[in-house]
Amino acid sequence: MKAWELLGESSAPDGTDIQLRRRDDEYLILAGGKPLMSSRVHGSEEALATLGCSRARALEEPRVLVGGLGMGFTLRAVLDVLPFNAVVTVAELVPAVIEWNRSSLAALAGHPLRDRRVRIQATDVGFTLRANPGRFDVVLLDTDNGPAAFTAADNAGLYDNAGVAAAFAALRPGGTLAVWSAWDDRKFEQRLRFHGFLVEVARVRARLRRGGPRHTIFVAHKSPAVS
Repeated sequence: MKAWELLGESSAPDGTDIQLRRRDDEYLILAGGKPLMSSRVHGSEEALATLGCSRARALEEPRVLVGGLGMGFTLRAVLDVLPFNAVVTVAELVPAVIEWNRSSLAALAGHPLRDRRVRIQATDVGFTLRANPGRFDVVLLDTDNGPAAFTAADNAGLYDNAGVAAAFAALRPGGTLAVWSAWDDRKFEQRLRFHGFLVEVARVRARLRRGGPRHTIFVAHKSPAVS
């Protein structure tokens, strides 16, 4: 079997090693030596976008925050369902991941960073949430492996009580928080409800074709009556 080729290497702010590897036409992002995303498995990332934006797609000028760029598949799906005058902010913690999406990975999702609706930031999405109360119609979180499993310990702050409260505050009335997770997590679901969200849980296929594992999407709505 052909060996994996190392295309790029960087570090997260907490020191976690981040690598981009390729074998034939497959690309792989690893964090701390563990696979984080494959270019062959992105069905659930696209489902995150379509489920999370199901209400916002009807708005005239929706504002969306995407936490985690990955290989650009979630962003591509967001752009495909939103109107031309939407504004989509992407917060990616690792600058190298942004550069990979402008080079080696760019064509995989159809060059989404070239879209004029996109604003890319090399920053912690948690900072963006806390700095922008009442700004977004949709917040999509696809960081690490979800609320219960972390390759980078700093990501836990997005999913604890303070993180959920920050996401709730960053949403406009009637807004939606959608969270990707590798597994179901009843405690996280309860946490969302505790902070005032109306929660739906969807199990979606990791691959676009039939078969393979299923991932979890938490779709949490803020009441239109809550500011």
